[in-house]
Amino acid sequence: MRELAARIEARTPPERDRALDALRALAIAGVVAGHWLVTALVTDSGAVRVTSPLTFMPQLAPASWLLQTLALFFLVGGAVATRSHLRARAEGLSYGRWLAARTARLARPVAAVAAVWAVAAIAMLAGGAGTQTVRALVKLVWSPMWFLLVLVALSAATPLVARLHPGWPLAVVVCADLMRFCGGPQAGWVNVAAGWLVPYCLGAAWARGGLRGRASGWALLLGGAAAAAALVTWGGYPAAMVGVPGAPLSNLDPPSLAAVAWGLAQSGAALLLAGPLRRLLRRPAAWAAVALVNLSALTIFLWHQSAMIAVTAIGLLGGGRLPGLHTVPDGPGWVAARAAWLPVFAAALVACCAAFGARQRGRPGTKPTAGHG
Repeated sequence: MRELAARIEARTPPERDRALDALRALAIAGVVAGHWLVTALVTDSGAVRVTSPLTFMPQLAPASWLLQTLALFFLVGGAVATRSHLRARAEGLSYGRWLAARTARLARPVAAVAAVWAVAAIAMLAGGAGTQTVRALVKLVWSPMWFLLVLVALSAATPLVARLHPGWPLAVVVCADLMRFCGGPQAGWVNVAAGWLVPYCLGAAWARGGLRGRASGWALLLGGAAAAAALVTWGGYPAAMVGVPGAPLSNLDPPSLAAVAWGLAQSGAALLLAGPLRRLLRRPAAWAAVALVNLSALTIFLWHQSAMIAVTAIGLLGGGRLPGLHTVPDGPGWVAARAAWLPVFAAALVACCAAFGARQRGRPGTKPTAGHG
């Protein structure tokens, strides 16, 4: 391990901001843990349906605030894309070539997921699985892909939005929510772009040096957290920061003002943590762990739901219903049992990364450098 850490350290450009990689790793860990903990596949009359422990135990909603880390992705995305675009301009690289280089890496990994699940869906239907089961599983895999579409769209708009003040998209979110909740035109879907543009613009401002000092971090953290808590307590917004099946309102579908406010708090926390993270990641072992997660970040995102589904399906081969895997998530016992399954999900995800990770990094067998992606 020391030799691997030393090799990664030697191949890391000195100008790399390791704090951004650490924040991305924290974000991907939150997404994976969140999906694994709040998603339950329940067998019912021979079919599989998706439900959530938050449906049966709404008192667990505060945990969803820690596991909903999407704002960190867009904060880091805005910072990295802005720095990349500024560097490309300095090197005389055209906008088209810059954008193509940033988006081309998504095609092969996404195509691999599509191919595997097309074959899996056909095989399940041929094997007698019901359309309800197949639809539920395919939707579970593909529903998180909206994130990639929004991130690509915002990356493409980087030259236009890199200097946009975050207050402008925040004002759009406020107006859209007022119309949505006050009986006006249904403008909520405007927030799919505007809501995530807020942390993206904050990341761009961070990259340009406009968010220096701890004052900005504390203002965002305390102001965003207070606003999110007030909106949930008195504004009628859902307590859960993730979607709950069957709930009349969601803070993520599309992102609400409460979710955007919480994203401001997370962005503030990220700014405050950046300095300590940079100091921590001077240690080769700590940096190696973060770098390895980042090298497989896209693969982890694309395949973590498939890993959970694979473990659940294998568990059904015994003919029984295993606690925390196939049972209704209606009590603390399910939470404890699901926690015990997390290492098994992680092992399945490692296998997926070994099988498909080369498609994220390029042609099979290549070893990428630790440059920002």
